[in-house]
Amino acid sequence: MVESKTTKRKYIEAVGRRKTSTARVRMTPTTKTIVTINGRTIETYIPITLLRDRALEPLTKMKIKEKFSVTIVATGGGISSQADAIRHGLARALLLYDKNLKTDLRKGKMLTRDGRTKERRKFGLKKARKAPQWSKR
Repeated sequence: MVESKTTKRKYIEAVGRRKTSTARVRMTPTTKTIVTINGRTIETYIPITLLRDRALEPLTKMKIKEKFSVTIVATGGGISSQADAIRHGLARALLLYDKNLKTDLRKGKMLTRDGRTKERRKFGLKKARKAPQWSKR
């Protein structure tokens, strides 16, 4: 746990990544669970329910009695990859909070960073693998 210089509250901080997205997650123990992303509520930032559920999966699947105020700064990529980066960051923060959750987080594949990124474009090709149309003459 790290103590904030401005508010003098203890919090847990972790970073999650996916594709080009990065999510800095800060969890502070409170009486009610509140999730804010870039200063907005999670419902307004991630309007798609499926992505919202995927992002909050570590908090909902793990049986934790304590409530947290979660502040997230998400940058890069789109909403989908940011949701996966938030999921990764929350899982890492929960691991720092309680080491006993490691096996459950591993079983849910929440601690594994998905390293698949866009392949670079090669010269002579239109995209990473798409070649120009071949013509005989």
